[in-house]
This record gives sequence, structure tokens and C-alpha cells, in this order.
Amino acid sequence: MKALLSKEVGGPDTLVLEDVPSPQAKSGFAVVEVKAVGVNFPDVLIIEDKYQFKPARPFAPGGEIAGIVKSVGEGVTHVKPGDRVLGNTGWGGMAEELALEAARLVKIPDSMPFDEAAAFIMTYGTSWHALKDRAQMQPGQSLLVLGAAGGVGLAAVELGHAMGARVIAAASSQEKVDLCRRHGADEGVVYGRGPFDRDGQKALAQLFKDACGANGADVIYDAVGGDYAEPALRSIAWEGKYLVVGFAAGDIPKIPLNLALLKGCDIVGVFWGSWVSRNPKKHQASVAELLAMYQDGKIKPFVSERFPLARAAEAIKHLASRKAMGKVVVTVD
Repeated sequence: MKALLSKEVGGPDTLVLEDVPSPQAKSGFAVVEVKAVGVNFPDVLIIEDKYQFKPARPFAPGGEIAGIVKSVGEGVTHVKPGDRVLGNTGWGGMAEELALEAARLVKIPDSMPFDEAAAFIMTYGTSWHALKDRAQMQPGQSLLVLGAAGGVGLAAVELGHAMGARVIAAASSQEKVDLCRRHGADEGVVYGRGPFDRDGQKALAQLFKDACGANGADVIYDAVGGDYAEPALRSIAWEGKYLVVGFAAGDIPKIPLNLALLKGCDIVGVFWGSWVSRNPKKHQASVAELLAMYQDGKIKPFVSERFPLARAAEAIKHLASRKAMGKVVVTVD
């Protein structure tokens, strides 16, 4: 079988497509015939050794997959060969077949296309955990989403809308804001591309404040970081919650903690992957809730572009450019 491998530290251009042995299903594992792979920002980081996890090389990137169970190992009962499934893998997904712990697999409805299934679990799982578990967001609250047209951002827009929030989508172009409005955002704001000097940060803070209104944002969802973080925090409501989701801008921001004092706000970390491993039963319940919302038509992954496995490195490069909207998916034939 073929797999896209990271054999040395570097960007997408260092990845190579090679033949590797087909995996076997050992005890507690299942082998999945991969049909589609969601591309996420951790795929950009993990091949450069900048992610929280550093797998031994060679390894394939690809943290979420959808496909058909090919075989199962001893002790596996909740999935069987022929089942249509999705799974969060961490890495290893960009291959024709993948062996992973069967507990990571979830059956999907027959009506759910593989590309949507592969674009589902990481983005909606992260954003549902952020808004529901970490922010305890309530109907009628205001939600400011940075990077709102990206994978996790657009999921946050849809979920915030479904939860009854007033959603303000912040993105780097009017085209991206328009996409967010089609997916449930009530308002939108277009910000410039950093880096910003102090005057630029002050102007950005005022832009966020104007968009959020006099009371500020009850919840801020920040998957961007960099020079956008402090201006966004300045627009938070009294006793608001600032969700630290990721750093797509590339830089980890340094926040003046006097802002947290003056706003009486919470700065809340969101590490979905670690939460899943520590709370498997809660994760299963969350996935069931999300799939029910999908079947009710309340959420639906927006797959903007599809790349075949032979061009998967291009898919990662495209995501790294920050030009992608919604989800980019690698398809495996």
C-alpha cells in the first residue's frame, strides 16, 4: 500500500509517497481502508516537529480519517469488517490503510459521505469541547470567533449559532466573512494581516470592540494567536471567557495579565486531544451529540477543496498558506 511519509523534519516539500507494508490488526486494534483524510493545522506543525506530539519517523501525517473497517483484532466488538467509520488518529491517516486503536473509531450514518466524515471529528470535536465544556456558553451570549472561516473556526460559528449565541465572525477577507454568515454568523468583521505595530494593534482592538458592541464578547474563540490575541482580549466582556485554541498566525502571544484583572475574565486553555484521552466516556457522549446535530441538519462540514493522496503534500501546503476556507480533504482511491 502507499503512504505519504515524513522521513525528515521539514515542510510539506519534504514528504514522500512510498510503498509500505499493509498493517495488521493486533489485539484491540482495527485496520481501516482509508477513503478520506481531513487536513488540519496540526499536520503543518507535526512534520516540522512543532506540535505537542513528536512521533518516531517515518510517519504519515493525517489526524482524522474516514473509511471502511477491513479487519479487527482480538477483543474488538463495537466495530466489524465492512462498517463505515470515522476516527481521530493523531497522525498516520495519509495512507491507503491504517491500523489504530478500535476505541478511536465511530460508526457513521450511511448518508454521511466519507469526505464530510473525514472533516468532522477534529473541528467539531474541538469547538464543541471549547464552547460547551470550557466556556459553558449560554443562549443569548455573544461569541467572537477569530479565524472564523478556517476548519475549527467555521465549526465554532455553526455550533455557536446552534447554541443560540450571537456570533461575530472575524476573518481576513470579506469572502471569508460572507462564508461565515452563510453558516450562521450574525455579524462579521474583516481584519488585516499582521504583524502589527502598537498603533496597528490599537486599531485592531477598536475594530473588535466596535464589532462586539459596548458590552464586549462573552466568549472569544481564538485559534489564531499572534498579534491578534491581545487586541481581541481587549474586546472581552466583564467576566468573559477567552478560549485559547491554537496559533495559526505562527506566534504564541504574550498576554498582559493586567487585562485579565481589569476585565475579571478567564483565560481558558482548550486541548481537545488530551481531554479526549482523559475523558473517553464524555468524548463518546459528545460525538453522539454532534452526529445527532449533523443528522438534524444543524451542522455540516464545508469541504472547500479535495486533493488525491498523490497530491496530499500540496493539500498541507495550501492549508499552511492560510488561504483555505472550511476544510481541505485528501481523498484515497
